Amino acid sequence: MGPTQQPILVTLDLAHDTRSTAATDDLSRSINYAAVSDTVIQAIPDSSSVPSLEVLIELVSRSCYERHPETQELSVGARIALSSGTIAGVEVNTARGLPCPVRRRAFIDHLECQAIVGVNPKEREVRQPILLDVILDTSPRSECPLDLQGLEAVIAESVSGSSFLTLEALASSVARIALAHCRDESPRLTVRVAKPHALRPVASAAEVEISRTLQDYEPEFLCKDVSSTVKNTPLASEAIGRSSFAKLLASVAQSDRVVAYPHRAAIALGANLGDRFANIELALRLLEMPPKGTSTPRAAVVDTSFMYETAPMYVADQPKFINCACIIETDLEPLELLRLVKEIEMTVGRVTSYRNGPRAIDLDILTYGSQVFDSRPASERTTLDNLAGQLVVPHPRIAEREFVLRPLNDMIPDFVHPTLGKSIGTLLLELVACSGLDATPMYKVTPFPRYGFPLNAPSRPPSPSLSDILPVPPTAAYWTHAVGLSKAKQRRTTYIMGTLNATPDSFSDGSKHNNIPSALAYTRLAVAGGASIVDVGGYSTRPRAAHVSPEEEISRVVPVIKAIRSIEQTARPADASLSLSSKTAHVLISVDTFRANVAAEAVHAGANCINDVYAFVGPEYPLTKSSAEHFLEMRRVARELAVPVVLMHSRGEASANKDYSHYAYAEDSNGRGAVLEGVRVELGERVEAAVKGRGGVRRWNVIVDPGVGFSKTVEDNLELVRDARKLTAHICRSGRNVLAGYPQLIGASRKSFLGTILARPDENGPHEGRETKASERSWATAAAVSCAVQQGVEVVRVHDVLELGDVVRISSALWGS
Repeated sequence: MGPTQQPILVTLDLAHDTRSTAATDDLSRSINYAAVSDTVIQAIPDSSSVPSLEVLIELVSRSCYERHPETQELSVGARIALSSGTIAGVEVNTARGLPCPVRRRAFIDHLECQAIVGVNPKEREVRQPILLDVILDTSPRSECPLDLQGLEAVIAESVSGSSFLTLEALASSVARIALAHCRDESPRLTVRVAKPHALRPVASAAEVEISRTLQDYEPEFLCKDVSSTVKNTPLASEAIGRSSFAKLLASVAQSDRVVAYPHRAAIALGANLGDRFANIELALRLLEMPPKGTSTPRAAVVDTSFMYETAPMYVADQPKFINCACIIETDLEPLELLRLVKEIEMTVGRVTSYRNGPRAIDLDILTYGSQVFDSRPASERTTLDNLAGQLVVPHPRIAEREFVLRPLNDMIPDFVHPTLGKSIGTLLLELVACSGLDATPMYKVTPFPRYGFPLNAPSRPPSPSLSDILPVPPTAAYWTHAVGLSKAKQRRTTYIMGTLNATPDSFSDGSKHNNIPSALAYTRLAVAGGASIVDVGGYSTRPRAAHVSPEEEISRVVPVIKAIRSIEQTARPADASLSLSSKTAHVLISVDTFRANVAAEAVHAGANCINDVYAFVGPEYPLTKSSAEHFLEMRRVARELAVPVVLMHSRGEASANKDYSHYAYAEDSNGRGAVLEGVRVELGERVEAAVKGRGGVRRWNVIVDPGVGFSKTVEDNLELVRDARKLTAHICRSGRNVLAGYPQLIGASRKSFLGTILARPDENGPHEGRETKASERSWATAAAVSCAVQQGVEVVRVHDVLELGDVVRISSALWGS
């Protein structure tokens, strides 16, 4: 039996200026309603089924924009009767030229259930009719259709078996159940509960309306099904999902011992004088410093945004700013928090200048929960020119500042502005839509701290308060990355990471660079070929590689790093390559290790970055309690050193654990997508755990790597390179992408999957296939690197920098913007 057709009600709202038509009664200035109606009818296929209301809405919207060029904004709704007779539907607001909708709302209207609600004896004996309305405001970037019929069934079943004294408790229960059912969408949900017979004949019904998000119930969701003790045994493979690692971490971290804070606030940080990156890091550390004579801080940083380099606003004649934001938990009241941030500005070194002028650091309180607060007298609130020393939250200029909205959107895109009534994501989309193509571009930045050189004299007098925190390293260099959802024309740079294996048993060049002279020679060639960073490793990750002790690994990598940093001192003044020697001595260095003590030794010797093939969890797989302990130690070291980290997806030994059938739900019609979803989910939960919560690394210090060649089949590896852009896209088939916006590194150089492809004979061609050594796969690597550049990845890791540097440059000229 084929699908059964059913009636669907489509509503269409078009933004239209009615003033001219109203004044002139000119038909040509009105909407041609018949033409619009025909457009809607023709957009809906009559010979095939439509998989979801969202798809139907997209068809209608696309057709309207194509056939009616004057249309700039649309609101399209589609509603349908469910099996119970309840009405369910979706409404989507879009604007011409925007890559995704501005707003997406789903609803279930007048769901009738029978429940026991009330305090009177008769009310406790007989179930009464209850009417429910449920409204879900979900991420406008989500591509996933909502299962409204399933949601209706879940709510109806839970309510029909319930018993409550109050409508408030019933409404909260419905909200909790609905949020759990739609958790991947992270919606803001409104529930209206009406009891029709409660007040008759005086009134038609008693009614309660509440609004909730996951944050209101998150502690319950996180703690559910978590045992009080975790044994050191592997998690069942089928149990490893979105939240399993978070639960394991929570149990190991013993978060119940941490002081709880009642308030959450968002704070913007900006700097355009001195060492801008070090100033911001110092300010964040001061936020968490306990008051003198105490051991408990008054605030904790629990999330950070990406970091951006932005042109100055309002006063253009000054240096570019570095902007970011953070979320803190605190027990400080608003004005107490204001005093704290002003003290931090003075400590870091802000010098009062003209309004909107240069500053070493600037901290602004953007939000304080959902509170609306203004410390000015009521008579002085008609202007924004008198904010000095005062506090207004939400910050009155949030909606006009892209350098504020982007950082907030990184952390809390669904937070609804208390006075504007719109989410941060919506405000950003609206601001971008209003900007022109000639808008000044913003760039994400990744700063690298400077280690291994004598520190310069302090730029500010020593402060007693600074002696109580870990020192902040100066900045060596920083990378810039283009940002998405922007109309401004942006340049795109692909950075090259050279691969220096200081090991005797690497899969591709073992024993070739495991002595100081050959390691230095490789580094010089890599710098000459255009490498921006050199990755030094002392532990081979090839299958069945010999175990290396931490002491042995340190003895391999640290001398090489120190030798690179001392090249300038050993170069002869008359040496024609002195310039190259200087560049080589100062080249960025990453240490390829999964051990915290090795990473710390290498960074103090002069490395600027940690490249961890296990994304902080270590080599055990499936994950255990030891994996969580390993993660927390790696995260602590990375946070204290303030270095960028490359977090790579893997599942233990590179040649094992290649089954991604658990993620088959994400496959497309060609059977592709499962491995991409698996990497997104599994690496995503490591990245979320690394960045969020107390003690997290800064979001701007994370680079993600899908782990080409690690626990993937040949076809899996091809999919990861071919569709690399999707890994960090803002939307994905399963909903919101937690890896959205992170810089991405691809390391396909000389990998065995390339050799496997080269060994295959052509089906209808002359090539019979040939076996290759790793060192013979440079041309094959070039093809993969070219694809990675075309996909917009920010970093490629290669062995042959001289040759592949040319590939990157030509590929960037072809596909870069």
